[in-house]
Amino acid sequence: MAVAVFAVLSVAAAQTQTRPAPEALAKSLQQRYQGIKDFSADFTHNYRGGVLKTQTQERGKVSVKKPSRMHWTYTDPEKKEFVSDGVKIYSYIPQDKQVIVSSVPADDQATTPALFLAGKGDIVRDFSASYVDSTISGALALKLVPRHAEPDYDYLVVTVDPVSLQIRALTTRDKQGGESTLVFTNLKENQGISDKEFAFRIPRGVDVITDGSHN
Repeated sequence: MAVAVFAVLSVAAAQTQTRPAPEALAKSLQQRYQGIKDFSADFTHNYRGGVLKTQTQERGKVSVKKPSRMHWTYTDPEKKEFVSDGVKIYSYIPQDKQVIVSSVPADDQATTPALFLAGKGDIVRDFSASYVDSTISGALALKLVPRHAEPDYDYLVVTVDPVSLQIRALTTRDKQGGESTLVFTNLKENQGISDKEFAFRIPRGVDVITDGSHN
């Protein structure tokens, strides 16, 4: 038993010695993602409520292209679509028969998790970094606390592959204690995704809500 405990402690100590300082990892991550023009992936979205203790799991596909273009397609259990063409963000839930249209925030106002993936903001400038335990085996989890209080969330946790620095997961902790986690698989980078992927056509027969007003 003592030998087993010593072995575990030795491995943990070795991992601690080999991983970079959290600030250094944040800088490396920022540099790496500055060189990525686009990526696509399958995702699983898990949400655990803070107050109501609810738990949900959704699945879908995502495509991202800099600057600020995103296309999230939720396929299970409910169909949903969120598209940013770089200027406007379109949120469409077919069951509700409405499309909500909003503007993409300016760079210095964009530290929301989704826009973080789209290359908005700066990890080193906008966050203070520290390590937390990773829920994905062999990965590194970096806790990012915004240097200026954010209305929508308390902190992010970015989980990355320690060698390639590919993002494996992104967790958001909200003000009510809820946690939203996106886990990415089949991630492909710099595939030359067409701008057409981020052009949203408003379906017929839906209400369009633009900045709080119905059209």
